[in-house]
Amino acid sequence: MNAAKDALKSGQTVIGATASVGSEVGFLADAGYDFLLFDTQHSPVEIKQLQPQLQAMRCKSAIPIILVGENRADQICYALDLGAKGIIVPMVNTPEEAANMVQWCKYPFDGVRSSSGVKGEWGEFDSYRDYMNAVNEQLLVIPMIETIEAMDNLDEILAVPGIDVLLIGPSDLSINLDVALDYPNPEYVEALDKIAAACANAGVVPGLYFIPPGLELSDLISKGYKFFTLPWNGWATEGIQNGLANVRG
Repeated sequence: MNAAKDALKSGQTVIGATASVGSEVGFLADAGYDFLLFDTQHSPVEIKQLQPQLQAMRCKSAIPIILVGENRADQICYALDLGAKGIIVPMVNTPEEAANMVQWCKYPFDGVRSSSGVKGEWGEFDSYRDYMNAVNEQLLVIPMIETIEAMDNLDEILAVPGIDVLLIGPSDLSINLDVALDYPNPEYVEALDKIAAACANAGVVPGLYFIPPGLELSDLISKGYKFFTLPWNGWATEGIQNGLANVRG
C-alpha cells in the first residue's frame, strides 16, 4: 500500500524527486524513485490542481507526497482526498502544532480527518473500519523542522505519536541559525547531528528536503538520514546523451 513507508521501516534509504503540474509524472513515477514530492508552499500551484498528476501515479512504483502551504486541516484534507500517501507540513515549531498535524492526517480514532469515501489506491478491504485503520497505519506524516524554536522543542515534537519522518528545510534552517546557506558551517553541521541523534532516540527517520551543497550524501546517510529528494534532470540528460552516442557511434 505504501512501499516508501515499508522501506523506511526496514531501514532503507528512500529517495524521491520533486514534481509539479508540468512534470513528466508518468515517466518519473516508474523511473526508480520511491516518491514524488509536490510542493504547494513555494509554487503557484494549488493543491486541487494536482489531481491529474496524482491520478497518473496510480499503479506506479513511486508514491505521491504533497507539501501543503501551511498547517491547516483543510489543506491536509484536500491533499489526502486527492490521493497523497504522505503529507509534509512546513514550519512545525511546537509539539502542539505537530499534534494538530497528526490529528488532521488520520481518521478517527487516531485523529479527526473527515471521510470522503474509500480511495482505491490503498487497496481493497472487508470493511470501512479496516480501510481507515490501514490508511492511518500506512500514511507518511512528515513535519518540517526549520527554525530555532523547532530546534528548542525538538524532543517534545518527536514525542508526538504518529510522526514518521522529521524533514529539515535546509535553507530555512541555515537562515534561522544565522549561517545563511553556509551548509558546511560547524554550527549547521552540529544542528544536523543533534536532529539525527534526537530522531534515533525517538524512532523517527530524519530527512532533508535536498542535499545541501558542500555536504556529502554518504556522510548524511551515515549520520542516520534516510529520506531525501534528488534532482533528476541531469541524469535524464546524461541518459539521453549516452543513448544517442550509442546510436551514432
